[in-house]
Amino acid sequence: MPDTTDTVLVTAAELSAALDSATPPVVLDVRWKLGGPPGHGEYLTGHVPGAVYVDLDDELASHGEPTDGRHPLPDPAALQASARRWGLNDGTPVVVYDGDGNLAAARAWWLLRWAGVPDVRILDGALPAWREAGLPLATDDVAPEPGSIELHPGALPTLSVDEVDSFEGVLLDARAPERFRGETEPVDPKAGHIPGARNVPTGGNLAPDGRFLPAAQLRERFAAAGADGDRPVAVYCGSGVTASHQIAALALAGIDATLYPGSWSQWSNLDLPVATGPERHADT
Repeated sequence: MPDTTDTVLVTAAELSAALDSATPPVVLDVRWKLGGPPGHGEYLTGHVPGAVYVDLDDELASHGEPTDGRHPLPDPAALQASARRWGLNDGTPVVVYDGDGNLAAARAWWLLRWAGVPDVRILDGALPAWREAGLPLATDDVAPEPGSIELHPGALPTLSVDEVDSFEGVLLDARAPERFRGETEPVDPKAGHIPGARNVPTGGNLAPDGRFLPAAQLRERFAAAGADGDRPVAVYCGSGVTASHQIAALALAGIDATLYPGSWSQWSNLDLPVATGPERHADT
């Protein structure tokens, strides 16, 4: 398997050096929590110097009917306007992070890659790793010179709700086990999972320090669920946010994956089959 770490992740030390270079990256702070409060207040208490705050709900998603899901992909024109507000130009490298584990920041990583931005990386360990390295924090509200980037959406694959049922591969559910089994559902109208899906909770992608597990361990983790690279892989979660983190982990493991953006928030709002209990497969 190829080592993809340096195309997905950047360490705090590497980011610090890059910011001091002749071609510094644009850094995006994507602090966000389901149900709030908005992350802008936390951003103002301390962020990577030069980092631009990104509002996940308003800039990394659109809004529609419940049957569209909670975080549909943003309109391409709106995403391009946001990317220009962040100071992106064609060829600009980008680094994203959030306040803990990069579960939200990975949405920006995936979305920009989907939009054709080739060099987007995640700060491994998120902001805690920057702090642990003893690197400085800033408290200003960064408003960079607007960029002129031209986005080209569609560079990464997605599944529509109509394509999920006919997907011939391994469908991974990245939510917590109790939500997958249907024992609890704090957000969406139905409890359970898409029939045939396999549960690989996103939180298990990380070591206790919030950094991604080594590639070999990630490969073992996904292979145990049948995602070993021999068959196509698709991922969903509650609303398409933490599933992006799963796709980053799969990329580190050398496995390409497709996102179902509507995820459970869309599926559970439609008259579609729902499974509960542990996963059951004829081949396992």
